[in-house]
Amino acid sequence: MSDIVKKTVFTPKHEALGAKMVPFAGFYMPVQYEGLIAEHLTVRNAVGVFDVSHMGEIYVRGPKALEFVQWVSSNDTAALVDGKVQYCCFPNETGGIVDDFLTYRISQDEYLLVVNAANIDKDWNWLVKQNEKFGAQLYNASDEISQLAVQGPLALKAMQKLTDTPITDMEYYTFKFLTFAGVENILLSTTGYTGSGGCEIYFPHKDAFKIWDAVFEAGKEFGIKPIGLGARDTLRLEMGFCLYGHEINDTTSPIEAGLGWITKFADHKNFINKAALLKQKQEGVSRKVVGLEMLDKGGIPRQDYEVVDSQGNKIGHICSGTQGPSLGKAIATAIIKTEFAKLGTEVFVKIRDKALKAVVVKMPFYKG
Repeated sequence: MSDIVKKTVFTPKHEALGAKMVPFAGFYMPVQYEGLIAEHLTVRNAVGVFDVSHMGEIYVRGPKALEFVQWVSSNDTAALVDGKVQYCCFPNETGGIVDDFLTYRISQDEYLLVVNAANIDKDWNWLVKQNEKFGAQLYNASDEISQLAVQGPLALKAMQKLTDTPITDMEYYTFKFLTFAGVENILLSTTGYTGSGGCEIYFPHKDAFKIWDAVFEAGKEFGIKPIGLGARDTLRLEMGFCLYGHEINDTTSPIEAGLGWITKFADHKNFINKAALLKQKQEGVSRKVVGLEMLDKGGIPRQDYEVVDSQGNKIGHICSGTQGPSLGKAIATAIIKTEFAKLGTEVFVKIRDKALKAVVVKMPFYKG
């Protein structure tokens, strides 16, 4: 990470609330307020607010926009209609993933790509390079937009108080432009990274405090609380959602990562490294990302811990691990040799000096 740490516009709010602040993805971010478990359960049961203003926003516009996004995205952008969102990744040329991201179709000639904070510059440079043969209009708006993720089963009900546009019946992975808390032309989407419903609100920095205050006032009767990145990670891991730098990276392919469902090989779609990824899909891969549930007590699996077979031979490593607050048990994702990836297979995780037993389970871990 760079020595230069950026701050979101909400930093004074976090500090005033007593948040524990840490460097994360080049930003100074709240990791927790009252405590990870309490914050996690607030989102599962009521409504919580994450500052996700560190995320990147890149617009692709013009008559070449669709053709360009099709080329850089694993998913089939042509399947989108206005107001729909799609989860995707940028395949690289060597079998790995540049980043995972969301594509918002604003119109046939305008798309918004929402990328990970740590990869904004990397993604931008990648897109500029790929665009040389297309000539789409690219615009990096990452430094101009703030974003709040309001998550939990009561989130949309609470936020409905701030807009006349119906939002409580919005389908998953859709978005609308609306007037919100008196601010016009706000983008509100329902993609979620927690598995408990809710929305994301995008707005200019100048409106940030007005929207923050309105969101917390509207949610007061529903028990709304600010939530840190610690709970964001445990919530997403209980759902088996990928996090860049953990389940996916420059050397893990979407097929290995279990993202074949966002990797579309339709005849009308050509994209970076399509032939090699199609070969992986047809012939199989030697390793896969799986979910693990710990059977033995005595430790929590953490990133890069070794996974071994019953003889102690290394078969892979942990990608992410935690004690699932909604589950009361230790869980993990791991990338392991395919012959051990079948559901119900017992493997062992090396935690400190012990090899603790785990079993391969289906994700998501949390069923709601």
